[in-house]
Amino acid sequence: MVYYSFNQFLRERFGERVQKITLDAGLTCPNRDGTKGTGGCIYCDIRGSGNSNSQRYPDIKTQVETGKNFLAKRYKARKFIAYFQSFCNTYAPPEQLKNLYDQAVSVPGVVGLSIATRPDCLSEQVLDLIAGYADRLMVWLELGLQSSSDATLKRIHRGHTFRQFIQGYELARKYPLLTCVHIILGLPGETHQDMQKTARDLSVLHPAGVKIHSLYVSKNTALEKMYRKKKFIPFSREDFVASACDTLEILPETTVIHRLTGDPRPEELVAPQWTLEKNRTLDRIIEEMKRRNSRQGKKNEHSRNG
Repeated sequence: MVYYSFNQFLRERFGERVQKITLDAGLTCPNRDGTKGTGGCIYCDIRGSGNSNSQRYPDIKTQVETGKNFLAKRYKARKFIAYFQSFCNTYAPPEQLKNLYDQAVSVPGVVGLSIATRPDCLSEQVLDLIAGYADRLMVWLELGLQSSSDATLKRIHRGHTFRQFIQGYELARKYPLLTCVHIILGLPGETHQDMQKTARDLSVLHPAGVKIHSLYVSKNTALEKMYRKKKFIPFSREDFVASACDTLEILPETTVIHRLTGDPRPEELVAPQWTLEKNRTLDRIIEEMKRRNSRQGKKNEHSRNG
């Protein structure tokens, strides 16, 4: 096993294929509405890295049922995870969140709930609510970090520090939830040492899961303006593959890797074009790990076999 994939984890847990249904709850983010900032992170598009389904299907239950029918036909899947993806999905009054979550899990076949949010948008009241689903469902809380460098977080207009991330992460760890941390490789101004430090900082925290994103430029973002002015040069595929492999080697071998690339929309992608070739990039990562005779956790000092 080169790395511990989310697909492998799900098959071990459920014994069959499980598909994620991406949802848009129509919420916003404190980094967009003026509470922390406006405009969001420099790479964030108008959909908040989501799918804008709320414009077509404002009802969450309808979004789940529509996604379920599509994925069942395409992949013959029978089990599903309701994934609240767009923007910040704990950034609303608890009673509103409960209504949204209840709609999602009411659809037959939903065996998991995944909620993407910011580490500075957690409270005991909201975590109590989310944890209430864990006795009957697999529940993931997905926290965006992107980098453990405060200089980078400020540069990308993230709106929180690494210390604030730790505070949110440690609060979530008190609950029976699986925590997945998002990081991005190739952020503006980041060095190889910065990215490796992020991986080492995460390895100490030992999250249940990690999403590794490749940074791409979407239309109508602050990052596009930087790119057009030649103030930002995206990673080549070779650079990303090398950095992804370096990160995998540092992360604990038991951490589930939910994602290993970005996933841009072709009609909104500005650069780099190689990010549209997801499978090719994944193949290159596996090839490079095999060339190194390496695996996830090989350079992790806490790994059982490291």
